[in-house]
Amino acid sequence: MGRLFGTDGVRGIANKELTCELAYKIGKAGAYVLTRDKKEAKIIVGKDTRISGDMLEAALVAGICSVGANVVSIGVVPTPAVSYLTRKYNADAGIVISASHNPVEYNGIKFFNKDGYKLADEIEEEIEKYILDDGVENIPSPTGDDIGIRELKDDAAEDYIEYLNSIVDINFKGLKVAMDCAEGASYYCAPEIFKRLGAEVYVIHNNPNGKNINKNCGSTHLEELKKFTVDNKCDIGLGFDGDADRCLAVDENGEEINGDFIMTILAKHLKEKGKLDKDTLVVTVMSNMGLDIACNNEKISTIKTKVGDRYVLESMLEGGYKLGGEQSGHIILLDYNTTGDGLITALSLVSTLKDEGKKLSELKNIMKELPQVLVNAKVTNDKKDIYQEDNEIISEINKAEEILNGKGRVLIRASGTEPLIRVMLEGENIEQITEIANNIAKLIEEKCR
Repeated sequence: MGRLFGTDGVRGIANKELTCELAYKIGKAGAYVLTRDKKEAKIIVGKDTRISGDMLEAALVAGICSVGANVVSIGVVPTPAVSYLTRKYNADAGIVISASHNPVEYNGIKFFNKDGYKLADEIEEEIEKYILDDGVENIPSPTGDDIGIRELKDDAAEDYIEYLNSIVDINFKGLKVAMDCAEGASYYCAPEIFKRLGAEVYVIHNNPNGKNINKNCGSTHLEELKKFTVDNKCDIGLGFDGDADRCLAVDENGEEINGDFIMTILAKHLKEKGKLDKDTLVVTVMSNMGLDIACNNEKISTIKTKVGDRYVLESMLEGGYKLGGEQSGHIILLDYNTTGDGLITALSLVSTLKDEGKKLSELKNIMKELPQVLVNAKVTNDKKDIYQEDNEIISEINKAEEILNGKGRVLIRASGTEPLIRVMLEGENIEQITEIANNIAKLIEEKCR
């Protein structure tokens, strides 16, 4: 069995790859590693809206309680709410049952430490070792009064909303805000906080039934939000993913504002207010070259990391930077939360819109996006390194770089959460880079048969 933890926890098809048995072991091993030095340990558990959440939560909680740790189940809340509430409730760890933007058949389990940060690699590896090598049956199992208990807390979402309300220093009265909640974890919190701040709110996809999360909606499917925003003459449209750690936007004309645009807009605004630490923005290698050009024009430095919000966060903490994120809309504002927070991103963008007194279409003019193409090649997990090992694939990649001749780039990487190799090209000619990307992806798939 390969490594359990990917770039964002343990993830797989619920009841097939991510089974109740595995969830129990993750709960048991995770609770033991994170709380073994505590006499009365407490772990927060939240989830998104997918149908498998209840099943996996029951197994996970059983594992946690079996080592003597107590559980506070806070129900359906955004992933970043768990990060915040772990700190607010003085818990020893937080766990989210969610597969983020993935389809309903998937689910996942991800951890936060007591400070609200995702676990370091060595901690995940220790948890994994107990599950895969040492056997969870060798973990001490208390009896009698020492077994853990579960507490249900039904007002956790309100605590998170109150916090969000406290960090916004401007009223949204006069703004019309559209939003797509992806039938996911933001279905209550997102509309509620914007209403409390005075915005006129128009919402779609906020009626989750356990089966419709991310289904043709949310940040990965913005088509309906674009039309909805224009039809209702809204100033901005906000698209969240299933667990609301991501947010993308749509301007008043229905044009998409991806994470690169959002980060650039926020960075410029914060710099002008003297609030952009070291005048630096941290992004991943997937960010468009247009972001670099825009930031350079604004005298904002950029730092590039590997793909994954954990690497962005590591760089931010090491360098003392406060703003960073990904093109996908996974944006971290360290002044407000310790992880990517779609609602805080949305509130920051709308605050900027209101403070600047401009249309979002005007604000987005700070950046011109270089054409970019992303093609996924389906592979098996054991073939994720093939693009670095196969000579024919390497030769094809080198040819592509020669063709672009410094006026674009080729970026190939393995997905950390899915059996895919992502082939990304940037360049001036969209037809050319599309053909090259498809050819490389096709070759990778052929080599994996």
